[in-house]
Amino acid sequence: MESLGGGDGSMNDSPVAQKLHQFWRIYQYYLDKTTPHAVPRWAGTLLLALIYAIRVYFVQGFYIITYALGIYILNLLIGFLSPLVDPELESSSDGAVLPTKGSDEFKPFIRRLPEFKFWHSITKAFCTAFVMTFFSVFDVPVFWPILLVYWVVLFTLTMKRQIAHMVKYRYIPFSLGKQKYGGKKGSASSSGSRAD
Repeated sequence: MESLGGGDGSMNDSPVAQKLHQFWRIYQYYLDKTTPHAVPRWAGTLLLALIYAIRVYFVQGFYIITYALGIYILNLLIGFLSPLVDPELESSSDGAVLPTKGSDEFKPFIRRLPEFKFWHSITKAFCTAFVMTFFSVFDVPVFWPILLVYWVVLFTLTMKRQIAHMVKYRYIPFSLGKQKYGGKKGSASSSGSRAD
């Protein structure tokens, strides 16, 4: 009798593994198609967050899941607001820092956690937390106001430290689009009218 494991690796895969692989490829295909559509992606995530909040409100439970979700999102936010290369480490190693004057070399702000990965991680976190609200084992009884106050204090201290870091190294993690220069158009038309 011939061995089935001789040639193609897909012959050894079980039908379940093949279906999972096929599902993953379809998921990745549609995920890739959403990449350029930031506003609809974030709108969908906000809708998901609203549905999750309504679920937690009506169930009156799962506060520990919500607290863990808040801590996870705060961690993602720090990665989103931080540069890929920390200026503290960069300045101590080779003397290079982020540009502070117009004559300095331009270095674009590159995030430690890109926007798409930030969005995808938050969306997966909300989906996971929503599914967890259907299992009573995750509904640990806690006094939720203490968790809320602790999270607000943690958020405030973390953001204060992050903003101080931004001010110290003079970087802004947001760009408001491509910079536009309008000076050349006006000067060309006025110099053309003087030549006549």
